[in-house]
Amino acid sequence: MRRLAFTLAALCAAAPAAFAQDANDTSAAALISKFAAEAGITADAETGKAFFLATQSGGGADTPSCSSCHTADPKATGMARTGKEIAPMALSVNPKRFTDTAFVDKWFGRNCDSVLGRECTATEKANVLAYFASI
Repeated sequence: MRRLAFTLAALCAAAPAAFAQDANDTSAAALISKFAAEAGITADAETGKAFFLATQSGGGADTPSCSSCHTADPKATGMARTGKEIAPMALSVNPKRFTDTAFVDKWFGRNCDSVLGRECTATEKANVLAYFASI
């Protein structure tokens, strides 16, 4: 009985660490490599810049471009439609920006749907991240 209690106590103590999302589980370089490999491309910052600044179709009328909320300058603070500030996208200003895989996946999902009316492709993700890393 004593052994069971000790085992349960050890498991309960370890559980939060085992199930916690590490907010520093990746890097921008790792994400760029991952998306580029999925797409079978070499990420291109200029293509990412053009995509980020372009007026898109398929999404919401109030979000025709990524820069609608993030501003045309990735070093600047953006503003969400809700009025919440969005931290700069450029890694030179915000080096921790792309270090949490779950956060990146969540916001690519929401923002691509808002701007494009669909998920971003691995190519689009790799190129946009390459652009932000190049600034």
